[in-house]
Amino acid sequence: MWIANQWKDYEIIDCSQGEKLERWGSYLLVRPDPQVIWDTPKTHPGWKQRNGHYHRSSRGGGEWEFFGLPQQWDIRYGSFTFHLKPFRFKHTGLFPEQAANWEWFAKKIKNAGRPVKVLNLFAYTGGATLAAAAAGASVTHVDASKGMVSWAKENAASSGLSDAKIRWLVDDCVKFVEREIRRGSRYDAIIMDPPSYGRGPKGEMWKIESSIYPLILRCAELLSDDPLFFLVNAYTTGLQPAVLSYLLNYGLRKFHGSVDAQELGLPVFASGLILPCGASGRWERS
Repeated sequence: MWIANQWKDYEIIDCSQGEKLERWGSYLLVRPDPQVIWDTPKTHPGWKQRNGHYHRSSRGGGEWEFFGLPQQWDIRYGSFTFHLKPFRFKHTGLFPEQAANWEWFAKKIKNAGRPVKVLNLFAYTGGATLAAAAAGASVTHVDASKGMVSWAKENAASSGLSDAKIRWLVDDCVKFVEREIRRGSRYDAIIMDPPSYGRGPKGEMWKIESSIYPLILRCAELLSDDPLFFLVNAYTTGLQPAVLSYLLNYGLRKFHGSVDAQELGLPVFASGLILPCGASGRWERS
């Protein structure tokens, strides 16, 4: 398991009965987590002193309940400052476990000894984009949501990266890849964090189980002659680390590289456990 254990402004304090108690900067949130199927006493005072609580509905979805939580606040990770706000589907605008991947590929970019072009697909609010740009890469950031791209730009500005080599694009990721292939574009590294399910701007259906491998194959056509890395994230239960490793091994077999795939994890303060938070597959040049 790859563990994101360098956070100072974020921690999982406790987890029990399908929920986790988290500290995001100065604020405490309680959010549901399907991995937390054990029932232990909720003795930590934070459970009652929460600033926000997302209640899951039996009909699907859910809603927030607030106790003095601002509409937006900031947390830091190293030199990065992220704007946070509670919004639909229990999210805050950041996945802290991804810091383990940021550290990995930032080191690879810094040690490459050459210019590195990175394509970040389904790029959300830009955590990976900021990490790659701060390491010295030029980044193409693509997300279908105009709001998410605007949010990512705000995170870049607050992190002192307004002038970094980042190209911000609001576009359907699959269609963008197809156009880049036709244009003959090339990238040294590709990051993708696809959703489990979604629809494109014209109703195109995305289901990760059937769509991810064809996209990896097409993205392989965008890699340069000397690619540096390829990172795939998955939060879908059926896509275990072994499956991600098979996808990358088959999809990138024409390149000489190695693949590793693991669960991502975050430490739990109260118990010392590591909470699984999805999986990542990493391909890198041998």
